[in-house]
Amino acid sequence: MNRIKSWWRFKGRYFLKDFKQGIRNLWRWFPTIWKDRDWDAYFIYEILRVKLENQAYYIGNKDRHVEAKRDAERMLLCARLIKIQQDDLYHMEYLDYIKESYEFVATDDTNKWYSMESKLLNDDLDTYFALYPKQYKRALSGKLNRFQRPAFDRDRQLIAMEIALDNQERSRKLLFKIISQHIERWWD
Repeated sequence: MNRIKSWWRFKGRYFLKDFKQGIRNLWRWFPTIWKDRDWDAYFIYEILRVKLENQAYYIGNKDRHVEAKRDAERMLLCARLIKIQQDDLYHMEYLDYIKESYEFVATDDTNKWYSMESKLLNDDLDTYFALYPKQYKRALSGKLNRFQRPAFDRDRQLIAMEIALDNQERSRKLLFKIISQHIERWWD
């Protein structure tokens, strides 16, 4: 009998409330789980992003501790950084400053095999480099050299790709740095 009283005191009386909350969670998470796949990091990021957004709105609206609003802002910042990772925003950004045309050229006489060739039409990478002057200097000096370029190689598109990859990596590091420094305090 003491076990039943103890269960009722600590868990049983909240059973209906917990059941309702579970149903609400199923309804709220259903679209995210429905779209979830085990293919790549995009879907891991998606679940984390949705969780951070939900928790940010909850903590921000309840405002039960001194830094609740600031914690909610940090969570939403992490959600935006996750979206940047999912969309490869920085990785693809330099492509906005390059105009190329593409065509498929037959590689043999039978026209069975083709290769894609690109031709640079317009290059506005100076504007892109002006956005990230520190990374541009690091790329020119050889400190950013993922593609194993020789020191004399000044291929502007490769330099732009290195800057883009560096920016994407820096945003990922910032995301996980914020999470690691603050996640212990994100509770209501």
